[in-house]
Amino acid sequence: MGKITGFMEYERMETQYRPIRERISDYFDLTMPADYETIICQSARCMNCGVSFCHSGIVVDGGPIGCPLGNLIPEINDLVYNGDIEGAYDRMSLTHPFPEFTSRVCPALCEGSCVLGEHEPPVTVKNIERYVIDYMLENNKIHPRTPRIRTGKKVAVVGSGPAGLACADMLNRLGNLVTVFERADTPGGLLMYGIPNMKLEKSVVMNRIRIMIEENINFVTNSEVGFDVPIIKLMNDFDAVVLCCGAANERKLDVPGANLKGVHTAMEFLSESTKGLIGAGRAKNAGLNAHGKNVVVVGGGDTGTDCVATSIRQGAKSVIQLEILPSPPENRAEENPWPLWPRIKRTEYGQHEAIELFGADPRRFSTTVQEINGSRHVSSVTTVDVEWIGREGRMAPCPLPGTEREIEADLVLSAMGFIGPERGLIDQLQLDIGPGGCVMTNDDYESNLLTVFAAGDMRTGPSLVVWALSEGRNAAIACDRYLNGRGIMI
Repeated sequence: MGKITGFMEYERMETQYRPIRERISDYFDLTMPADYETIICQSARCMNCGVSFCHSGIVVDGGPIGCPLGNLIPEINDLVYNGDIEGAYDRMSLTHPFPEFTSRVCPALCEGSCVLGEHEPPVTVKNIERYVIDYMLENNKIHPRTPRIRTGKKVAVVGSGPAGLACADMLNRLGNLVTVFERADTPGGLLMYGIPNMKLEKSVVMNRIRIMIEENINFVTNSEVGFDVPIIKLMNDFDAVVLCCGAANERKLDVPGANLKGVHTAMEFLSESTKGLIGAGRAKNAGLNAHGKNVVVVGGGDTGTDCVATSIRQGAKSVIQLEILPSPPENRAEENPWPLWPRIKRTEYGQHEAIELFGADPRRFSTTVQEINGSRHVSSVTTVDVEWIGREGRMAPCPLPGTEREIEADLVLSAMGFIGPERGLIDQLQLDIGPGGCVMTNDDYESNLLTVFAAGDMRTGPSLVVWALSEGRNAAIACDRYLNGRGIMI
């Protein structure tokens, strides 16, 4: 696919970012759009490998290989190389409901499994996808798709995050009547209130919601199922229910002083920032802001990086990011071979901004919080270095005596990930649960309760947006098969 010799003629062109000093003064998109000529050259690098792992979407030894959505990336790249951008979008749309989301926030599992990437920098699949979808959006070429035939079956989707939106989209395309219930004031879930605007502008999310509404998908906001909407009403009014509530139960700090004022979870902080930015939402912590404060972020993942970047934009005095894991290697380790996702050290946008602003990488690896200090409000945190030691077949962090340090802190943000779904609705429905408190289903996404399905992080545990999209789509097909005896598109 692409140009046969393209991978030998063109070098990989990385995502181009706006200058740091410019972008930290606002919340607009971090990146600069690629031009047509650049994208043509990048798509030419797709090397006609014959056995392409980029779209395999499988997990091997706990590591992902390729795109979970099964996007036929070589075909898309070939269409782009030949100048058929609309054709590339049509091909993409057969497997992918919302490329405008993943082209902005996905880590690009496909690129980690690119055959070219075994020896050379991989094809810039994510940037090509971004160009295609942005071209279609900017030229008003994406129109509502409504099914020719309606089945008459009504399905309730609970939750409007990536899994819920993908599920609603596919159920609707299959001809079912879909109502999405969202407890927040605006649809989008994690996409709306969990990811900062500079990574995913909220206008992009709302544009997709608008299209879905025009496709006759009904959104009911400010409505928490099991509280605002009685479960019995849902079961009586709909032929099936698909739970896509995510894994919103955050892992919180469990150290002395964790209850002091000024200690918050990442989602509290990020959601309040977005609500203030777009002028929406019922703010619970309107004063939650990093301006003029010494900020300590506990957690080194993407969410922690988002907290670093948001703190900088709010005018933090300093930002330190603690990561309990050791620093990853610069290159693949022997136990992490291609085509598995490369577990290597990456310096992300937030860290680059901190380096520019404060003169040093904010991350401190192999470090954890031992205690949070203060009387009523946090004033500092005590950290300690850790060593990872094997115990009973598992690696565990062990504090190293004598490595304690005190860091001044006015705001502490725990970005340590999620531990599973909230239990309220699960317990009300008396659903069977599996590891991590996730809803247990069979291979067809069916729970132990007749007509109740589950998908996304609520079923699998915390994962990536692209996996949630795949889960939502597949659960919709399974639900439709249950209701209508088939799983094909109308």
